[in-house]
Amino acid sequence: MDHVATDTTRTTAPGTRQAREDKPTGEQRAAEPLTRYVQRVTRRVRAFDRRHPLLWDLHFTGFWVTAALIDYAGGGWRNVTHNPDTPGRLLLVLSLGLSVPLLRRRTHPAAVLLTMAPFALVNAWTGAALQAALLQLVVVHHIALRLPLRTLWWATVLVLTPVAVSTARYGEGEWSQQIGSQLTSVVVAALIGITVRTRRNYTEALEDRAQRLETERDQQAQLAAAAERARIAREMHDIIGHNLSVITGLADGGKYAATKSPQRAAQALDAIGTTSRQAMSELRRLLDVLRDEDQPAHPAELTPQPTLTDLDQLVSGVRAAGLPVHTTVEGRPGLPAGRQLTVYRVIQEALTNTLKHAGPNAIAEIALAYGNRGAVTATITDTGTAAHHAPADGRGLPGMRERTALHGGTLEAGPRPHPEQGWRVHLHLPEEPPQ
Repeated sequence: MDHVATDTTRTTAPGTRQAREDKPTGEQRAAEPLTRYVQRVTRRVRAFDRRHPLLWDLHFTGFWVTAALIDYAGGGWRNVTHNPDTPGRLLLVLSLGLSVPLLRRRTHPAAVLLTMAPFALVNAWTGAALQAALLQLVVVHHIALRLPLRTLWWATVLVLTPVAVSTARYGEGEWSQQIGSQLTSVVVAALIGITVRTRRNYTEALEDRAQRLETERDQQAQLAAAAERARIAREMHDIIGHNLSVITGLADGGKYAATKSPQRAAQALDAIGTTSRQAMSELRRLLDVLRDEDQPAHPAELTPQPTLTDLDQLVSGVRAAGLPVHTTVEGRPGLPAGRQLTVYRVIQEALTNTLKHAGPNAIAEIALAYGNRGAVTATITDTGTAAHHAPADGRGLPGMRERTALHGGTLEAGPRPHPEQGWRVHLHLPEEPPQ
């Protein structure tokens, strides 16, 4: 039987689970349903055909060439012939002409049918009536399987023409009976091809859909990983950048106080130690979350993210580093945790930049205004004389904008309008949409 289905199967390496399933034990083979056994054999045949298509075509064509020659040499054709006196050489040519072209039936079915048509017409005209003419139905099947379905119209006409010629020339049987019988055979061959083609297309569509879903899954995983990396980068920048700026301010103040007030210098060193330990604790918590679950490690500390209740501690640390900070609050706080973290990090980053770039004698001011349904406005200004906008390759300002965008807010950062000096960061988070 010719191989026509083209369902794909996955090749498996020896020793894998799938390979072990394809090689059942003796008890499994004894209890194996017939359908599963047939499917397993069919998969192997299809896999062999995909690897060696020409070898399969040679075997298939060789079988039908042999059958045609046996019909010719053994005289079986005489049982149905209209002309027993047909020359032997002509019979040989017709037998080969109706069977050998099958070698190309899968790659060029239309050309094969056109090649067989003259031999089929001579077979009908001479009355030889060789059974090899029925091999045209195999080609019709492949036309329905591989070519546009409109090709079946002229293929049907091409196959029915020899039948009409034989009926008209030798007048045996009625026209409707002869043409109807051949037409039924053509329709059956075409329907089998269409059925296999439909199943193949359906299988390919399922495989394509599975591949697209797998690609989308990988893309979603990559996007999630990129978003997580960006979030971790923001957290590390906020934690390390702020604390290092505080430590730098404390170290500078302690250096100047060392010669004049040893007590103030000792206080600065204590504050540096406290800030360093706090930074290390926050960094360790962040890294513990990233640790692989399979690696033995201490459980990650479940320290909550900072909120606006921690703002006083943040301001105290900045003041200890030598930057005076004034805070004003309007309204009643009642923000969700996510919004509190965003406001906290923006204020933290703004104060960190002031510590780094505002210069000596700078003063910072924080103005918080709470609105309804989670709305909040935060304005951080300083009186520094140096331009301390974030560098082009820095993470501070982009990180603040990303946090703000998560809540549909706006962030403005830039020098204060003339004649005022210093820098201004203005954050606004709108009201949360009603649930």
